[in-house]
Amino acid sequence: MARRSVPHRPTIADVAALAGVSKGAVSRAFNGGERISAATIQRIHDAATQLGWVPSAAARAINGAPTQAVGIVVRRPPELLDIDPFFPAFLAGVETVLARHEYATIIRFVEGAKQERACYERMMAERQVDGFLLNDLRRPDFRFRLLSGMGAPAVVVGTPGPSCPYPSVDSDSTPRVRQLIEHLIAMGHRRIAHVTGVPELLHSRARETLWRQTLADHGIEPGPVAVGNFVAAGGAQATRQLLAEPRRPSAIFYGNDVMAVGGMAVLAEHGLRVPEDVAVAGFDDIELASYLTPALSTVHCDYPGLGRAAAEMLLTAIGGTAPSWRVTLPTQVRLRRSTANTG
Repeated sequence: MARRSVPHRPTIADVAALAGVSKGAVSRAFNGGERISAATIQRIHDAATQLGWVPSAAARAINGAPTQAVGIVVRRPPELLDIDPFFPAFLAGVETVLARHEYATIIRFVEGAKQERACYERMMAERQVDGFLLNDLRRPDFRFRLLSGMGAPAVVVGTPGPSCPYPSVDSDSTPRVRQLIEHLIAMGHRRIAHVTGVPELLHSRARETLWRQTLADHGIEPGPVAVGNFVAAGGAQATRQLLAEPRRPSAIFYGNDVMAVGGMAVLAEHGLRVPEDVAVAGFDDIELASYLTPALSTVHCDYPGLGRAAAEMLLTAIGGTAPSWRVTLPTQVRLRRSTANTG
């Protein structure tokens, strides 16, 4: 087939002319190939390759074909990707799966619930994506009813309530958080404080609840709680708040490692040694955790693995097959110097 010179950006009409078929045939060739012979499909694809033409996602959506995209709507500031260890690792796992299937990830950041609802409605109305990964669960979470009502495939990342209509994937961190708190108790700590993340998020509340329950199970009154919003500056400010208490805590469990890093800096500013004066524990096991001085005790979570599992489940659902309903990935406690018993 001779290469045809096209002075403008190639269109579907150019592909049709070069292949000697109708525009409808080109559209069908890229959307399932119904009622077209294999030889004709190959000729159309060869023409498209020669012209450098690819079907747009919008055109595919109009024809009812998959858009080859997955949506993630995040109700937090865009700066989150720089400061929260979860999202970069999770997205890396998602991308490794989607790339193999020639899918893209569309991420939208919104400020509040109203903007979030509108974003989901617009993405579905315009058929920008084939399904969604739902992070940052809240209770109640309007997204379950909204998306199921629109027939949108989705996978929940986290532990939803029993009324959730979607499959979910999560880290099995409950026993490991309990193990970490019990380690602090075994080290002799009886005033153990907690720095929580974003209070309205279910995983923040779950870690605080586990902290309270574990201490109560051992007959220990929970120490004070301060909010750090999952960022280092928040962890630092929360630590200052805890140190201003009439009785200083002897140990602090932070809802993530980033807050723990900010807290350890404040402890050093106040001349307090870790773990001799205040033991410190975190959650996530970021790469920096083992390089801190002292190294940070924490709960290790496989966030890339979580992303891979979530993406695989969603693509299965998009393909019309019911995925596993509930998948949990194992976690580990990493005990390091920050909680060591120094006698």
